[in-house]
Amino acid sequence: MPIPETSRAKVVRRLEREGWINEGGGKHDIFRHPARGLVFALPRHRTLSPGFARDLDRVAGW
Repeated sequence: MPIPETSRAKVVRRLEREGWINEGGGKHDIFRHPARGLVFALPRHRTLSPGFARDLDRVAGW
């Protein structure tokens, strides 16, 4: 099993490259994929926890 990316900056760049739209938010950024109808909240920390990174990989289809 590959190690998920925990750098928030790299994750945001990849999400935007794949068509996810950042809709802002308070303590989290809300990302929505218009074609797939998926939504999730990305915390505003420099590094993401490994558990969250695994969940993100699953939701984003990585």
